Amino acid sequence: MPLPPLLLLADSAPLFWRVEGRPFLDFVRVLTGADLRVPPVRAAYLGASNGDVPAFYEIFTAAMEGIGLSHCRAIPAAPSPEDLEWLKGADVILLAGGDPRVGWEAFQAHGVDALLRERHQAGAVLMGVSAGAMHLGLGAWCDDLPQEGEPFPTLGLAPYLISVHEPADWPGLKLAVRQAGLPTRGLGIPQGGAVLLHADGSVEPVRQPLVDVSLDVEGRLHESLLLPPATPYRGDAPDAPVDRKTLQ
Repeated sequence: MPLPPLLLLADSAPLFWRVEGRPFLDFVRVLTGADLRVPPVRAAYLGASNGDVPAFYEIFTAAMEGIGLSHCRAIPAAPSPEDLEWLKGADVILLAGGDPRVGWEAFQAHGVDALLRERHQAGAVLMGVSAGAMHLGLGAWCDDLPQEGEPFPTLGLAPYLISVHEPADWPGLKLAVRQAGLPTRGLGIPQGGAVLLHADGSVEPVRQPLVDVSLDVEGRLHESLLLPPATPYRGDAPDAPVDRKTLQ
């Protein structure tokens, strides 16, 4: 079976988006086989980037309840052995937003980064919001990325640098792509938007157009716009959507 898509979100709005009356996130329920699972699907929330603020965890649980998943646990920045054991068996994992460096250092300090890679390969559905979306990509940076610096490496599960809700000209993403050099590419996700990165390499914008930033051999930046498909991903139709994009 192919690995499930990665879901990268600029903010939490797409978690509650409905398409023709059906929750967009219903594909998570479908992919995890939640209707037939005993014991129930296990969901984990990683709030290290935002200091484990309880209110943000409540947003996650509300989104999960909207698709019938109630077996949830918040994994703190300094997880206990019981927290790590839960994460090792999680079917759905969300990396929360906040400060990307703070969150990443916490993941590395407790071996969470390795567990996330393992869970992805085991078929868990991984989602990242804001800083969490950056963590799923090739690298992350804070707002003050210096001209001579580079993004710090992250999970690399998504083969792109990911930036979220920047100004319309995407200065941070463009600088990060330039500093990383060829063959690195970047995806910019605007406010209220998201992207599904499928196992076949295709890129599906969600709710909002995406910006694709690349660098040519002469050092020139190129920018293109990727539009959402007419038929959003459902999880239960193997060939849908038919018009998502593959970046070459």
